Amino acid sequence: MNRQEPAEDCKEGQLDPNTFLKLADAFIDLANRKNKKIAAADLSMAFMYGAARYQAHVARNVIEIQEDEEFVTHMVNAFTEMLRQNLADPNI
Repeated sequence: MNRQEPAEDCKEGQLDPNTFLKLADAFIDLANRKNKKIAAADLSMAFMYGAARYQAHVARNVIEIQEDEEFVTHMVNAFTEMLRQNLADPNI
């Protein structure tokens, strides 16, 4: 996922690309504020755990997945692509 165009999977929701990026920026802003008192590595793991916990809730209660491992693979692949694109961003 790059800053100009969210990954194809993200277009399934109700968010347009601009709103999607503003929402992501709000999470990043929260992380930056918390980073004043919490080590970045610890904060990163807490955010990742929170994202995983929320995604499990969505999987179970909103989209009602049938196959856990298929969904896990899908989410790992989506995260991997987002991480690669962000690591390639020279503005990070």
